[in-house]
Formats: sequence, C-alpha cells, structure tokens
Amino acid sequence: MRISRLTPWAAGLAAVALIAVPAAASAGQQGTAAPRTPGAAPAAAASYDAYYAPAEGKTGAALKAALHDIIKTQSKVSYDGVWNALKATDQDPANPNNVILLYSGRSQSKSTNGGGANDWNREHVWAKSHGDFGTATGPGTDLHHLRPEDVTVNSTRGNKDFDKGGSPVSEAPGSLTDADSFEPRDAVKGDVARMLLYMAVRYQGGDGFADLEMNDKVNNGSAPLFGRISLLKQWNQMDPPDAFEQRRNQVIFDVYQHNRNPFIDHPEWVESIW
Repeated sequence: MRISRLTPWAAGLAAVALIAVPAAASAGQQGTAAPRTPGAAPAAAASYDAYYAPAEGKTGAALKAALHDIIKTQSKVSYDGVWNALKATDQDPANPNNVILLYSGRSQSKSTNGGGANDWNREHVWAKSHGDFGTATGPGTDLHHLRPEDVTVNSTRGNKDFDKGGSPVSEAPGSLTDADSFEPRDAVKGDVARMLLYMAVRYQGGDGFADLEMNDKVNNGSAPLFGRISLLKQWNQMDPPDAFEQRRNQVIFDVYQHNRNPFIDHPEWVESIW
C-alpha cells in the first residue's frame, strides 16, 4: 500500500490554515516543543509522507504496531496546561475569543472554563476510568482525545461507552444517552471514533499505562476497553474528517505534542486494522 500524497484527507489538510494561537496557550507544556509564530500556516500535508513512511505497505496488526511506534514519540502537556491548549486547538474559526464544545456544538467564550454549571471543562473522550489513568501526564493529558464541553453535559456523558439511542441530552442538541451509553451529535460522530482509535493505538501498555483496546460492548466499567467498535467504524465512514478536525490535528502536532492522529490523516486505516 503506497501512502499517496493525493488522498482527499491529505489534500484537505494541506488547505487548512493555522489560526493564531494565543501566547499563553503554550503554558504548562513539557518536552521540547519548538516555538511557532502565531498565525503561521501549517506545513503541507504532503510533507508527512515521511512521518508515516514506516507504516507504508502494512495492514492489520502490523499497521497498528507501526503506527504505535510512530505516534508514541511525543511531547507532553500538564493537566493544567490542557486548559490553554484547548483554547487553541478548539478555537471557533468564526470567533477567536470562543471555543466549540464537542457534544453541544456551542460556541462559548474561552474565559468561561471552570466548574460552574454553564462553564466548559476538559472532557476525556476515552473516559479516564477506562484504564484507571486519571489525569496523569500521558493518556490523562493527551490532547488528541481531550475536548472542551459544557460541565453538565460532561457529567451526563460520564464514563459511558458509545452506542446508539436513548433520550435527548439537555444542552447538547442531537446527542442521546441512556443508562449505559452515549451517542454524540452526527457532526462529531467520526471525530469521536477517530479519537478513541488513536488512544487504542497510542497506549499499548509499554509506558507504564494500561493497554487500551477496543471491543464491541458497552458497560466496560474500569476495564481498559471501549466500545462499540462496530459502530465507531460506521461513524468514521459517515462523518469523515473536516477542516476543523484537520486543523486541530495540525495544531497539536505543530505546537504541543508533535505527534499526529493517523486516522484523521488516513481514515481508511481504520478498516485495515479493525
């Protein structure tokens, strides 16, 4: 399998410009992140052929292992640093003073982060109890699965697995929930799938954290498992990466962690692995 420079996802990524990142957004970062001029455009996606070169020609378990080796090299962000990072990664393209909330879809002031009922906080899409990693630097602070969300909606989602159906979620139009699962709005179904699949590839148990894996169940509780993989695969196809998701991946790579979510760059790899 040749990694083409002309895939639709790569072409879309190459067209995405990096919106200005506030100077404060780098606070709390650890590692060797290089400074970047606010407002500068990201490098073209074609330049990441080299990044994924070790995965070329691989499928299935071999592809998963190759991607793990690629993306495990990263800088890390402290849990306090996540606040400012999310203000950059999830900035509203139409209003640089706001972020877009994941499940709610609401544009909300960056300054309203906190613990109040109508504030936004840090949603762990891979719920931190699934593997018991808490907010430890590593999976607990990995920006590829952390998103801003309304405090109340975040609480409603809790640590539920993802599935279809349930009752409407207040303050999150289009989202549904029941006793053991959560269904996000259609516009971010693919985003959710690709974030979870990134986590299952990045964290394989070799760096002091649990081996995170996918299954086709709900009620996974504290096991390092997330479901349902059959549905998440459908969501990956029905909701392909858009400009917002591509830009987010780029900002995390350029400014913060210096690793990428391969399923945003190559959604077709989902079917190859799972």
